[in-house]
This record gives sequence, C-alpha cells and structure tokens, in this order.
Amino acid sequence: MRLFDLVDLNLFVAVAETGNITRAASRAGLALASASARIRHLEEALGVTLLERQRLGVKLTPAGEKLLDHARLVLHQVSEMRSEAASYSGGVRGHIHILSNTSAASEHLPRSLASFLAKHPAISIDVEERKSADIALALASGTGDIGIAVESAMGEGLDHFRFCDDRLVLICARADELARRRVVRFAEVAGRAFVGLSEGSALQDHLAAHAARLGRRLNLRARIKTLDAVGRLVEAGVGVAIIPETAARRCAQTMKLKAVRIGDPWAHRHLVIATRARHALPKAARQLVDHLKAVAKA
Repeated sequence: MRLFDLVDLNLFVAVAETGNITRAASRAGLALASASARIRHLEEALGVTLLERQRLGVKLTPAGEKLLDHARLVLHQVSEMRSEAASYSGGVRGHIHILSNTSAASEHLPRSLASFLAKHPAISIDVEERKSADIALALASGTGDIGIAVESAMGEGLDHFRFCDDRLVLICARADELARRRVVRFAEVAGRAFVGLSEGSALQDHLAAHAARLGRRLNLRARIKTLDAVGRLVEAGVGVAIIPETAARRCAQTMKLKAVRIGDPWAHRHLVIATRARHALPKAARQLVDHLKAVAKA
C-alpha cells in the first residue's frame, strides 16, 4: 500500500493554510470525497492524527504541525529540482508564488512582472493579495516565495530590501468641500461616507483597523473590486475613498477628482521585497528577486 505522494502533501499544505478541507480540495483541484479520503489515508499511513476536526473547519494537531514543516520542505525541494533540471533544456522553468499587499499588486508590480515574464516564457507567477502583517508571518512559515509588504511589518528572519514608496491619499469629488484642503487627518474624515474595495482587500482591512483605533466603523456606501471603479463612484459623489497616490493620479487624468494628502504617519509607507534566505528560494524566484532589485535601483 502506498504511503503518500506529492498530491497528498500539496493537499495537506492547502488544508493547513485554509483551515478547511472543502476549500483545500477546491484549491488542489480535487473532489471533496477524494480529498477527505487522501487525508484519512495519510493519517492511517503515518499512524497519527493530523487534524482536529472542529465545527467550522480543522486545526492541526502537534503531529500535523510537524508534518506541515516537512511537507513544505519536500515540495520546495521538488520545485527546485524541476527548475534546476529544466535549466539544462533551455531556460529556467518554474512557478513563483508572490504574496502582495493591495498597492503593490495593483499599482507597482504589473509593469515589473510584465518585463520579467517577457524574458522568461517558461516561468509562471501567481500573485495573492494579503495584509502586510500576514505576509511576514506567511513567508516565515514557508508559505509563498516572495512577499511585497510595508517595511514596518517585517519581522526578524526575513531578507528584504526597499522596493518603492507608497503614499495613501484621500480622493473626493471636485465639488466636495475637502477638495479645497491640502492635508487632512484621518480622524477628520473617518465619519464620512466611503467607497471601498471589495471584501478581502488588504487595503480595506488596513483602513478598517485604523478606523477601529479611533473607535469608529467606516460607513461604506459601496464596495467594488477595482481602484478605477472606486474612482468613478467617488467622482459621482457617492463618498470619499483612500487609495494609493499612484492610482489617484491615474484616475485624475480621466475623472473629476481631487487627491488630498493624509497627514497621519501611517499613510506614507515604504514597500519592501521580502523573502526567506536566498539559498532557500527556487531558481526562478531568485531570478525574479534580482529583477525586482534592479527595478528598485533604476
């Protein structure tokens, strides 16, 4: 009887990261019944209980936590093996998993990734949006290859370098009284009607946390998926919004908007590229890190 295979390990990592077998099965491209059977056979083969079933999902047991460490290491080594072997058949191959905050994913990364992918047609990239604090924890635990996050969220044990500045600004319709202001404090506008990004947005969660520190809950009149769509609703007078300055400048070229600086220190951030130790990265990820470092210095 087989012990386990790479499909089992990928599935187990997905279960650990989602805390839910149903979501993990979907992520791994498996039917729920098949995923449940694979987890059960894995536990039987190892002779230990890996998951504690709870009402709203699953939690790793101590044995499961230890297996997770080994599973990530094995999957990383397999990815590196494939990348190194493929380099002998003409060019590096591989898949890179990037964890990014909202600003970098929507404003700063696309152009840099486009030029990199044009040079490396055998490499694919997946960008997953997360909050900066979560990115640091995920990288430290072995999830993802590269992170792009706010510098202040970086902890010890991660290599990182400065990528770009990222200022958040408030945008409002030109007819709004705030349009006459040069600078506002978040506390002054936290009670206004807001237009925000859809649920799950790292930027929106970040703003909600700052509102909570003021004892407020943002009044979100509308939530929509893209920054350009946010701009359109603000232009129509639905509410104000806080978005990256680069997005505000782009929107102002085609929309009747005004960008106003936010005086709070948290609105001016430095984004960094973060990774685990360089030698632990697959070759494709190392090449992308070098590319992004060159872009940052340009």
